[in-house]
Amino acid sequence: MNDKTDEELKEKILDPAQLVSYQDGSVVSRMVVNKPTGTITIFAFDAGEGLSEHTAPYDAILTIIEGSAEITVAGKEYSLNRGQMIIMPARIPHGVRAVHRFKMLLTMIHD
Repeated sequence: MNDKTDEELKEKILDPAQLVSYQDGSVVSRMVVNKPTGTITIFAFDAGEGLSEHTAPYDAILTIIEGSAEITVAGKEYSLNRGQMIIMPARIPHGVRAVHRFKMLLTMIHD
């Protein structure tokens, strides 16, 4: 993994919702920090799109930055709105579904 942060973003006040744009029928992402210790990625989901249930080797913190989403962790469904977050534990199945368009910030903490 590269030890990289998007240089154009350093030392600036940022609105994360402005760093990715919606695309019809798609999930768009932009990694803004990529370090051995973790990553920060911003996603934009069109309505009806999602990430199917999967696991990750690291804890992941999902924060809604625009709109709302349905998040499933270990088979339990959660509805999250702008400003809310959920911690998805390592190696536990989780998924993301966009009922309406939404944007999220995903922080992965690497052990």
